[in-house]
Amino acid sequence: MSELIVSVSGIRGVIGDSLTPDAACRFAMALGTHLGGGRVVVSRDGRPSGDALRHAVFAGLMATGCTADDIGIAPTPTVGIAVRTLSAAGAIQITASHNPAPWNGLKMFGPDGAVLPAEQGQRVKLLFERGPFKLAKWDGIGAVHVPPDVLADHARLVQENVSVSTIASRGIRVFLDGNGGSGGPLAAMLLGELGCQVIQHNCESNGLFAHEAEPTPAHLVDVAPWVKQTASAVGFVLDPDADRLALIDETGTCVSEELTLALAVKYRLRHATGPVVVNMSTSRVIEDLATAAGCTFTRSAVGEANVVAKMREVKAVIGGEGNGGVIDPRIGWVRDPFIGMPLILSLMAEERKPVSQLVAELPQYAMLKTKFTVPREKLLPALDAMRAKWSDATANTVDGLRLDGPDWWLHARASNTEPVVRIIAEAPTEEQARRLCDEAGELLTGGV
Repeated sequence: MSELIVSVSGIRGVIGDSLTPDAACRFAMALGTHLGGGRVVVSRDGRPSGDALRHAVFAGLMATGCTADDIGIAPTPTVGIAVRTLSAAGAIQITASHNPAPWNGLKMFGPDGAVLPAEQGQRVKLLFERGPFKLAKWDGIGAVHVPPDVLADHARLVQENVSVSTIASRGIRVFLDGNGGSGGPLAAMLLGELGCQVIQHNCESNGLFAHEAEPTPAHLVDVAPWVKQTASAVGFVLDPDADRLALIDETGTCVSEELTLALAVKYRLRHATGPVVVNMSTSRVIEDLATAAGCTFTRSAVGEANVVAKMREVKAVIGGEGNGGVIDPRIGWVRDPFIGMPLILSLMAEERKPVSQLVAELPQYAMLKTKFTVPREKLLPALDAMRAKWSDATANTVDGLRLDGPDWWLHARASNTEPVVRIIAEAPTEEQARRLCDEAGELLTGGV
């Protein structure tokens, strides 16, 4: 039996194995107990298993006196907007994000529409694991409501913060791959309203993935050629819960997911200078762009909640994570491809350059992302061995171990969403990045 992953951001597991309706109900009761009642937005991505889990979530919330606002299938960033629009106490998004189809999970939001902060997430985690739950009496049981459509609110908010006329003037042809997730319908609607010609591919929210859920270049080899074949200027690919954005250029070449945020940051800083925040595993390209624009740059621990907390602290104008996650505080405190797409389209329109050229003009680094299955008890000794091996590098232990050399960096940390240790390296060449990952991997798996 697989292990249910329980973290400060929620739970995640394999349907019919580690993740059961009972676990979903208990988790909803834990959040309902933490919130002390009130309205809670409930949504899901397109996975068919989410339909079963939502009933368990409703039961858990109602049992703790909460009213569930069921917004149906919706992107994760839309959930954050719905929380604010409906003045809700929080939200549960039923999704396994980029995990494969057999997986599903529950993700929590607070009353500000952001992912629940780590300290509050820890309280919910303990309630889920130990109880006790604060259950309502017979006359205090909650209910389920269906509020007005919230997708239009999201589209309108994005359009209020970009120049629709600038994008529309170029009549950009866009290839859009929703991969059966929750973001296809909103993305198609928004891009159409921005004056784009939209070529839709698997944009129905039916949970039927045409390729692996995580939109990395390795998973898009069959999709990428369609961008060139349809004479599209850019390809946009969403993950199942639509909080990540991958790019394909006009030649049908997949762009590193790290550069989604880079292009968005480049455009945003052209129109509003201010602090920029990314996590410790995100490319140095963002740091170079912020420095060139005269803006302060800060790194946080990995995790959306950590990035958001640091963004709020320094009053950042933009931030995000190198997994294709753009966070624009004008829209919300969630990774949001629906603002990421217009920012990149605006850069294309203003510079009148193809995506391939915009990417080529960015600072150039090679990054390699690897992961290893390592027993947790071996992680700390392995990190100590890495620190000793690269003793001349600057060490940061806020989140695992990050080592910064003169022209390279290496980050090792245990994943919060998978039972693995992630090793990420970036250097001037692919060979250097691979050597760093290989040498770190040997220390992880060498029996230290």
